[in-house]
Amino acid sequence: MMRRLAAPLLCSSFFLLMACGSNNTNSKNLEQKTSAKTEQSNSVKQSYQVETVSHFDEPWAITSLPDQRLLVTERQGKLKIFNPKNKQMLDVSGIPPVSYGGQGGLGDVALHPNFAKNHWIYLSYATKGQGGYGAAISRAKLDLSNPNQPKLTDVKQIWQQVPKVSGQGHYGHRMVFGADGKLWVSSGERQKFDPAQNMKSNLGKILRLSDDGSAVTGNPFYQQGEVTAEIWSLGHRNPLGMAFDRQGQLWVVEMGPKGGDELNIITKGENYGYPIVSNGDHYSGQPIPDHHTHPEFKAPEIDWTPVISPSSLIIYRGQQFPAWQNKALIGGLSSEAIIVVDLQHKPVKEVQRLDMKQRIRGLHEAQDGSIWVIEDGSKARLLKLSKKAS
Repeated sequence: MMRRLAAPLLCSSFFLLMACGSNNTNSKNLEQKTSAKTEQSNSVKQSYQVETVSHFDEPWAITSLPDQRLLVTERQGKLKIFNPKNKQMLDVSGIPPVSYGGQGGLGDVALHPNFAKNHWIYLSYATKGQGGYGAAISRAKLDLSNPNQPKLTDVKQIWQQVPKVSGQGHYGHRMVFGADGKLWVSSGERQKFDPAQNMKSNLGKILRLSDDGSAVTGNPFYQQGEVTAEIWSLGHRNPLGMAFDRQGQLWVVEMGPKGGDELNIITKGENYGYPIVSNGDHYSGQPIPDHHTHPEFKAPEIDWTPVISPSSLIIYRGQQFPAWQNKALIGGLSSEAIIVVDLQHKPVKEVQRLDMKQRIRGLHEAQDGSIWVIEDGSKARLLKLSKKAS
């Protein structure tokens, strides 16, 4: 069985593309070639307990406010504030219009590093315009002056995918702020394949922006101007998780095609090869050359076939789960799991897999070291992973 995506011809510009249903970004497990790295036995047995805390309708991203209330996006265009202490749920008004459908809708949410003073939050979402659809990012102030009626003010779109294209898949549009105060954005190739290698497009790229959405001096292609100036790395497919480790190194997890999901170290100016190389194949059955055949492209640190369908990524820093410290935790959709990866092992390897029995959409580490988990789809649960009671 395969991911419910299009069946492309290799590196062509006239692919027959299918919308992926109402958020089917993932795959079924595939009985194909298996990476040797994933065959190693798991070596971490961190215990944990799971508590169901609330429910959301098609949640996509989760983060927390300084007061530890949660911000959760729902794909149809709602931003919720949830208080875990008293279970109060509030809708934030003033959300920009989103194009809901396929894999599109309201996406990620991030706080400005200086949120306590400037109250800026960032939202990514799908929009419709000339040429079709594309992701966009808006910055706004979160007004909490009325405790029961939170709202966004000063909403301004600061970035968009170029160009807009047909179809409603592979937006990517994850966001994370680095220690440099810059906004890092994952931009999917929108199921169009070729744009991942096109330097006149910001599709299929990892981008480094200022907090106002502009390109940053010092980006590897800054002197070329326009959207090329935004690009930090290229040759990506559908990057859906980004996180920095303690050393300030950015890691990105992305969905491969039919097999070949990847976890990558992101290096300035590097080309990760898609769609020229991949450790998966096209859905048409047409093979794609593996990474080792083109050493000029940067290969993943680990890849998965059968796939895990990665949706999100954190690198754990807390105290509740000592065995997970400094390890990557990846939310899995078709795998219905949280995959734990040891980033310090050479080579990088999977060391534990938490069987969640539901599609996992998002992860967030709380201030106390517990982990918030959102499932995928309607009536999705908000779960809390915490230290197992002795």
